[in-house]
Amino acid sequence: MKEVTVEEVKTHFSDILLQVKNGEKVKILYGKSKKPIAMIVPLEEEKDTPRKIGILDGVASYKEDGDGKISLEEFLGL
Repeated sequence: MKEVTVEEVKTHFSDILLQVKNGEKVKILYGKSKKPIAMIVPLEEEKDTPRKIGILDGVASYKEDGDGKISLEEFLGL
């Protein structure tokens, strides 16, 4: 992983982005102590598959009795 100071980022931003585009991670160092404060990483490829909402999507269901309240037993299907 490459490490660069904020000054280097300002000076060579386009070059750094090209390196990130090619898969490299770049850590940004700040101040005289060169403390790591951020990282530029390549984006992951977006997938065309729809994301499931919730861990029980398609697995669990519940029945509403009209007022929107259900007992714990009904919710758990007991």
